[in-house]
Amino acid sequence: MGDVVNLDLHLGKQASEAPTGHRRRSGGRSLERQRKSPGGSKYLNLTNSTARSTVLSEDALEAIHQASLTILEEVGMDIILPEARERMKEAGADVTPGTDRVRFDRGLIMHMMASVPPEFTMHARNPLRNVEIGGNNLAFAQVASAPFVTDREGGRRAGNREDFRKLVKLAQCYDIIHTTGGYPVEPVDIDASIRHLDCLSDLVKLTDKVFHVYALDRQRTIDGIEIARIGRGITMEQMEREPSAFTNINTSSPLRLDGPMLQGIIEMSSRNQVVVVTPFTLAGATAPVTIAGALVQQNAEALCGIAFTQMVRKGSPVMYGGFTSNVDMRTGVPAFGTPEYMRAAIAGGQLARKYNMPYRSSNTSASNALDAQAAYEAAFSLWALTQGGGNFIMHAAGWSEGGLTASFEKFILDVDMLQMVAEFLTPLDVSTEALALDVIRETGPGGHYFVTPHTLVRCETAFYSPILSDRRNYEAWSEAGRPTTFDHASRVFKEKLNTYERPPLDSAIEEELDAFVAKRRSECSPQSDS
Repeated sequence: MGDVVNLDLHLGKQASEAPTGHRRRSGGRSLERQRKSPGGSKYLNLTNSTARSTVLSEDALEAIHQASLTILEEVGMDIILPEARERMKEAGADVTPGTDRVRFDRGLIMHMMASVPPEFTMHARNPLRNVEIGGNNLAFAQVASAPFVTDREGGRRAGNREDFRKLVKLAQCYDIIHTTGGYPVEPVDIDASIRHLDCLSDLVKLTDKVFHVYALDRQRTIDGIEIARIGRGITMEQMEREPSAFTNINTSSPLRLDGPMLQGIIEMSSRNQVVVVTPFTLAGATAPVTIAGALVQQNAEALCGIAFTQMVRKGSPVMYGGFTSNVDMRTGVPAFGTPEYMRAAIAGGQLARKYNMPYRSSNTSASNALDAQAAYEAAFSLWALTQGGGNFIMHAAGWSEGGLTASFEKFILDVDMLQMVAEFLTPLDVSTEALALDVIRETGPGGHYFVTPHTLVRCETAFYSPILSDRRNYEAWSEAGRPTTFDHASRVFKEKLNTYERPPLDSAIEEELDAFVAKRRSECSPQSDS
């Protein structure tokens, strides 16, 4: 994979010799264009000020909290990386000699949790695309990591770079998608040893949004951080002040953190980049069958990973991730958008608020098609995560088949639903004009409001205009060929791709990016996937 030490020196050189004024002058016009508001910018910087739903009483919440700390003290976690175990030992954890097992005093865990920032900003190469995390902020990320992709014409197929790029372009087209969440589909036609270089380069060029760096190993994580730095055209010192990339760290439930994930925390947190710690707890499979038991395990694993980020660097940005759902006990396959998932998602929000930190959740569905199941499971997921106080929603658009497939049509359906959520969360206007007393007086009993000036001036913006809903009467709909939601979604995503415009990118930045990718490609062995 190349010389790690040399690359570290390269990163240090980039920090001291990173672009200054001449680059800004060469790309000043592009930067000004980039800073202009994108079309339909009403969906940027969403907030959710609604009252939070709860499923746990204060006593129940405290019981889960204490049980989680007991698990970490008495059972512990298997930490599959010697360097991580050493760091934990130095911080005061109890490392069992000759094993991977580490136990954590509850006082140590809570001491580390105290340094987690409650809010922070993820910085994009376009400042208008910066994402505020925590508090009442709400951000949506595109589907990520699906091995398959599907659309109406091509059917279900293995991921490839062409479809990867199309999905990335769609993410750029909609402001309701605040970040890409990773590779929306895994492009298996690119060799695994260099895939991260090509994919992250595409993300910089095809979008101007914050993107995800996979914690695959030390070298590739460092490559991702460097590509994010180059994309923003900043020094490493500035990037450490302004987190510009995030990674998702999944525990290997039950009660394990594997080497690549731990290495990812070390590389990201040490450079003050964003880590999302998300246990993959499925009640009845990788966690106890009871939702309460699954939440205890989720919380223990999350607290361990979050505390480790603070052992690496106190104050580094991190999110509490909740992904607890259940399996179908008849088949053993994961189920999503279930009542159990809803309760776990809301409970996860309560736990995150208890620790005063941002909360990550997901928009999920197990459906294999764009059908009623896909819609109602997504609707239940979105209700739970918004009412539960989710701040950062991964897999928000395009997730299908329990995450195995990225669907073009499901992406459009989800975007429509996300925009509806955003409209619902918009505070109700109760200004004098909105209260409409004058027009009510003028119209009086028995009148109508269709042609009043008050209506006419607002008719185009008064209500949300859905992307997919077909509200024609039966006769008109029949004459049009009886199109379904699937038909509309298939048409819309193609139309949107035809109107895609690549966001401006400074030519000097693109040259530096291409040079870095070319250099790293030459250093990576096509046969290596370390």
